[in-house]
Amino acid sequence: MISDVLVIGSGGAGLSAALEAKKENIKVIVASKAYPTNSQTCQAQGGINAVLETTKNDSIEAFIEDTFSASKNIASKNSIKKMCETSEEIITWLDEIAVPFSRNEDSDIAQRKFGGTTKRRTCYSSDYTGLKILHTLYDQCIKKEIEFLNEYFFLDFIKEENIIHGAIFLNIQNGEVVKIFAKSIILASGGYAGIYEGFTTNSSMTTAEAIVKAYKSGAKLSNLEFVQFHPTAIKGSNTLISESARAEGAYLVDDKGNRFIDELSTRDEVARAITKKLINKEEVYLDLRHIDTKLIDELLPQEKILAKTFKDIDITKELLPIVSVAHYSMGGILCNEEAKSSLKNLFVCGECAQANIHGANRLGGNSLLEIIYSGKKAGTSAVENLKDTLIKEEIDVKDYQSYIEEILSFTKVVNVLKLKKELGEKLFHYLGVFRNEKEMEELLEYLNKLETTLKTATIEDKSKIYNKSLIELLELKETVYMAKLVTKSALSRKESRGAHFRADYDKSLNSFEKRSVVSLKETIDEITYEDVV
Repeated sequence: MISDVLVIGSGGAGLSAALEAKKENIKVIVASKAYPTNSQTCQAQGGINAVLETTKNDSIEAFIEDTFSASKNIASKNSIKKMCETSEEIITWLDEIAVPFSRNEDSDIAQRKFGGTTKRRTCYSSDYTGLKILHTLYDQCIKKEIEFLNEYFFLDFIKEENIIHGAIFLNIQNGEVVKIFAKSIILASGGYAGIYEGFTTNSSMTTAEAIVKAYKSGAKLSNLEFVQFHPTAIKGSNTLISESARAEGAYLVDDKGNRFIDELSTRDEVARAITKKLINKEEVYLDLRHIDTKLIDELLPQEKILAKTFKDIDITKELLPIVSVAHYSMGGILCNEEAKSSLKNLFVCGECAQANIHGANRLGGNSLLEIIYSGKKAGTSAVENLKDTLIKEEIDVKDYQSYIEEILSFTKVVNVLKLKKELGEKLFHYLGVFRNEKEMEELLEYLNKLETTLKTATIEDKSKIYNKSLIELLELKETVYMAKLVTKSALSRKESRGAHFRADYDKSLNSFEKRSVVSLKETIDEITYEDVV
């Protein structure tokens, strides 16, 4: 199979990239292991940041400062500036393609104040913002006749020296290996917060295998130690309760009904305050009882439904018990401002990319803005790359069909779901909101043993057709690898900064006011630190 541009991943970043590339009337294929409307973009409920012409008492300069301040000084002000300056143009475009933004009394796009910001600049569609944007982007892709290959599991890149020529997939529906050659490849596969199985707002499909494959192919990774824990998930289900609830006035209270933190502080600060309470065996609640019921029905309908569905609680009358769980990964594949990775022909966007915008802590409302911004950048760069690139099909491509058959031929059956649950528990307790060297060293030892176990592991189901157990095993292998890289990065950064808090090094140090970079040197993971400009 051949395409001009191949997009791997069908969330907001991937769809934005595909639409931007399709403007040139070229062949664009979007391949994904799920369906576009199931992507992680749906979890960005609360809104998308922008400084609009109608925004009162705000400025691009204030937006830049808020984003940089949240990053704890390890983001690029220049990269942030370019994104912030584009924010109104992005909102205008989304409005024009019919994203149903909520409106104020003047019929302008409504905005709310999110945590860590000094102004009201978060545009929203009640509390379904990410989902509404995602569905609208998908509608546009269908109109433009962009080709989708759904339920295609990414196995590896087609690579020669330092050049990417395409990708290899497993068609989940029939078990066949498919090779797609392309001049430009855009990776938009999402982040790695999903490795915290059972302690994350991410879906079970967010397993980081594409980031790992890029790394093994020679791409540099960066800032892996920074995983954002969302302050408010429903206790017992980890279902996300959007920051929009606190933006509209919800309180965080303890057992005695006392507020203990500014609800609109940055997410890392709020998550630590909540986790301290939980460690001390106290309960923490989200309190919306004082908010007008009509306001909740209009602006927070999803949060009301989620609380009732997963906890049988009416948030207009009862306290909602919450916990903090893994939500977003600030780190990823290192790229420049044009979305170019360190590998020729490979462009990255969205949460799988580290574009020097979020640093040590992402500002709430910036994820949706960044996926559209970076997706458009990747699409533009991918098209420009076509001028100097030829399709190359004659290179040697590994036989991944044999690899799949070998796994199915092994006799050591493992319970993948049990191992994923165990892994998630270990990561949450040893690499969670609070960290220390002893526990992370223990975690690394556990991960090495698990990696060895999985080398010859198989599953009971030996069929090729729609073998989800096989997919889960393949995911788990790379999840463990990703967990090792995150742990090593966290061990290496001997300080506390943003979402990375070490109890044994509880201060930020000037010597670590840099981005971390992980490179694979033969078989060694080399971690260095670089200034961010």
